[in-house]
Amino acid sequence: MLALKRQIERQGLTQAQAAKVFGVTQPRVSNLIHGKIDAFGLDMLVKMATAAGLRITMRIKKAA
Repeated sequence: MLALKRQIERQGLTQAQAAKVFGVTQPRVSNLIHGKIDAFGLDMLVKMATAAGLRITMRIKKAA
């Protein structure tokens, strides 16, 4: 979520412009910007990040 938010800020996109790039609605971008993490599943975040041109990596660690 932070990477997507930074991408919006770096490119100076409005929420409407970011929504178009990410392939979602403007209210979804608003939720992202305001940190409403419970509004997103992992699959949606991956879809949005890919649409934004970001590369996804995942690490899985053993719990402490």
